[in-house]
Amino acid sequence: MSTEYEVHGPHDHEVEHSIHQRKRDRLTGAIAVTTAILATVGAIFAYQGGAAESQALYYKNEEAIAKTEAANQWSYYQAKGEKQNLAELGAVLAASDPQKSAHFAEEIHKYQQQKEQIRAKAQELEQQVALNAERSEGELHLHHRWAQGTMLIQVSISLAAICLLTRRRWMQYATYGVAASGGLVGLSALLHFHLG
Repeated sequence: MSTEYEVHGPHDHEVEHSIHQRKRDRLTGAIAVTTAILATVGAIFAYQGGAAESQALYYKNEEAIAKTEAANQWSYYQAKGEKQNLAELGAVLAASDPQKSAHFAEEIHKYQQQKEQIRAKAQELEQQVALNAERSEGELHLHHRWAQGTMLIQVSISLAAICLLTRRRWMQYATYGVAASGGLVGLSALLHFHLG
């Protein structure tokens, strides 16, 4: 024998009553469908916002790496310049010895060539720094758009709940208006993503 008793509360009677009731409440149905759609759209916007933020951080990290590499290349360039200066000094001091003078001339030429290669590499890295900074800013802007769209969708879901509680038709229109605003912001982010 079971020792559990089934006790019906007022909410159980309300659920049973709503099941047997033929007349359907149009406002509740419309808001329920709207809330489900808004929750789905909000989830998509939140995902896209997170993806854009991740991309912004990725490009910011790439910017920092390239900036460090460029600084290293410029330090290397400077070291080669100092070696070139020492070779030039050696050439001046060994001007009376043609063999040593030729050796220092070769060294000077070698360091000049190495410096040019290093300078080209450092400038290329600086261009990567600028490009990654620009990409990071663009992705961060896109993230803000997705976050604004998500926030407006969340506000519209809250308004939908208030609409169900107050049963005010104007609140339903406010819900649709804020949801449309969120959709437009999300659409602008989507267009920026595809056009950018």
